Amino acid sequence: MDLGIAGKWALVCAASKGLGKGCAMALVREGVHVVITARGAEALEATAAELRALNPAVQVRTVAGDITTAAGRAAALAACPQVDILINNAGGPPPGDFRDWDREAWIKALDANMLTPIELIKSVVDGMAERGYGRVVNITSAAVKAPIDILGLSNGARSGLTGFVAGLARQTKLASRNVTINALLPGPFETDRLIGTMTGQAKKSGQPLEVVMEARRKTNPTLRFGNIDEFGATCAFLCSVHAGYITGQNVLMDGGAYPGTF
Repeated sequence: MDLGIAGKWALVCAASKGLGKGCAMALVREGVHVVITARGAEALEATAAELRALNPAVQVRTVAGDITTAAGRAAALAACPQVDILINNAGGPPPGDFRDWDREAWIKALDANMLTPIELIKSVVDGMAERGYGRVVNITSAAVKAPIDILGLSNGARSGLTGFVAGLARQTKLASRNVTINALLPGPFETDRLIGTMTGQAKKSGQPLEVVMEARRKTNPTLRFGNIDEFGATCAFLCSVHAGYITGQNVLMDGGAYPGTF
């Protein structure tokens, strides 16, 4: 299927590894020029080299910096001639007990997982509407659908973003101009973040990492973790010309782990 997005420009946040990288790879394969951002310059440049090898016909630009800061956002936006596609993504805040979180911890979580995506959306959607094409995909979490008790910071911040987008995506001045805003809600994907979490559990339990990971796999109906290629492919479809009638939606990718009907 031709997704119809070759030649467009995308800004992909936190794209040096994990789910963001998977999205950038899928877009590049479709002929999309990308600006990728992340804090770590070395990993970012390594990913850029991989992307250029995937499709030498596209432009790949890198902006190393903190997207949660005004300066980081300005630099990323300045590197992109126009933002036709915006992929909002940021690592989730740490787990814990809400009794231990002070105001600073909450503000940090809100900045990364709610306020920064909103600021980026605000910067690009009117230009998208003027050009008659725009796709925003927010990478959030399956915890938005089924909250996890120890992930209160993530539950709160990402749910706030989800509620905000639910209203914004339905504004006629955006939806009628072919601008869509959706969210991808990942469950367990085999990323560095998941491996880091499993490593902590392994140390705590005294079991080998692979034993802990295998036990976690068995809790999923698919008996496996997701991979970044399938996540990226779904993201690319939501960015395509074929997805113009999908907006304000939360697409759950969790291998069927969520047990509800709705």
